[in-house]
Amino acid sequence: MKKSVSYIVILSLGLSFLSTSCEAIKNTNKTQRGAAIGTAAGAVIGGVLGNNLGKGGNGALGAVIGGAVGGVTGGVIGNKMDKQAREIEQAVPGAEVERVGEGIRLVLGESSVNFDFNQATLTAKAKQNLDKLVPVFKEYADTDIKIFGYTDSKGSDEYNLGLSEKRAASVKNYLTSKGLVVSRFEVVGMGEADPIADNETEAGRSKNRRVEFAIVANEKMIQDAEKEAGK
Repeated sequence: MKKSVSYIVILSLGLSFLSTSCEAIKNTNKTQRGAAIGTAAGAVIGGVLGNNLGKGGNGALGAVIGGAVGGVTGGVIGNKMDKQAREIEQAVPGAEVERVGEGIRLVLGESSVNFDFNQATLTAKAKQNLDKLVPVFKEYADTDIKIFGYTDSKGSDEYNLGLSEKRAASVKNYLTSKGLVVSRFEVVGMGEADPIADNETEAGRSKNRRVEFAIVANEKMIQDAEKEAGK
């Protein structure tokens, strides 16, 4: 399981912002200061990264970062996401599970979730792998899940965008057919955007044909975390 720790430039921006707020919190106790610093940093970092990554690029990563709450509440949410990420790794060996901030970026490549050629129809193998995710998603019901579909660079931009959205929708429809709540899901077609490998080779194109999930806390999880954090 990967855990993102870079973004140094954005963190510097967050710390710069925090330095201007020292006067307002200098008379608070350590616990209050920690929560205030965490909340402010989460807001700055999450907002900047969310705006930059979530608009057309780095879809799942941007969606996770943009949904950050920050502070003590964010720490409580992060602990719950740690557990869910470990269970996803155990359920689907080979899946790329990345813990980012207070959420999870899950990447299922063509070897895990594939489709009939040039179609949005899930193969039997894809359904078997999605079946492994269903119990985990049911156990952690207080999350929202955004599904991003990707293609390689072959074909027109317009066609690939439509195909990727249909494929993301197929994943959503299959998961909800297994009893998961429809309102938890949102689908986005990304087409050939955000390649993670070289589109000039077949091996690279195969990696780019993928489905990504952004798993973030829903309102209920946030409210429960606030209570647990003593807010």
